[in-house]
Amino acid sequence: MKEKEKASGKKPKEALSRRGFLRGAGLTTAGTLLLNSSVLAFEAPERKVVGKEFGPGAVTIQMKVNGLTRSVSVEPRTTLASALRQELGLTGTKVVCDRGSCSACTVYLDGKPVNSCITMALDVGDQEVTTIEGIAKDGELHPVQEAFIEHDASQCGYCTPGMVMSCVHLVENNADPTLDDVKKATRGNLCRCGTYPHVFKATLEAAKKI
Repeated sequence: MKEKEKASGKKPKEALSRRGFLRGAGLTTAGTLLLNSSVLAFEAPERKVVGKEFGPGAVTIQMKVNGLTRSVSVEPRTTLASALRQELGLTGTKVVCDRGSCSACTVYLDGKPVNSCITMALDVGDQEVTTIEGIAKDGELHPVQEAFIEHDASQCGYCTPGMVMSCVHLVENNADPTLDDVKKATRGNLCRCGTYPHVFKATLEAAKKI
């Protein structure tokens, strides 16, 4: 075979090395990325920023909280939980995990439960905020609050406001909840003390009084 190659004057083909393959593949990928980025640069439409800009300093906004319109001065980075606790003195809303994982900070925005520690105060807008302080009416506790007391459904108390908010939302939107309904409604509320059985009993009892 080697004699035939010498006679023909052709050089034998060298096997492609692993290093050569990787170098070629890398150059091909780099060229493709450069080509795509060039195309995207030409095709990308101009984006216009819509909306009002705030910051970097504090601004005064209006929020409707528990039926009253309140003025509050907040920086753009201020969460709803911080605004309620530090600016409005509504400390019933607790901040435990501060990352939306435990739901201790649950409040309502237009009647829907949200984690206030990951909701920005500036994003509230015209939505009405209801906190644990706004659950009681005319000086009387909500049936869920009363049931929590009767069934000893709180220990350290940090999770209790958020737990109550989740349970109140359930019983006011479900006239005859089951145990599974209560478990589902509180699935995002973490209690390190382990009072879940008492919470479930209290909520089912309260539902009968709504």
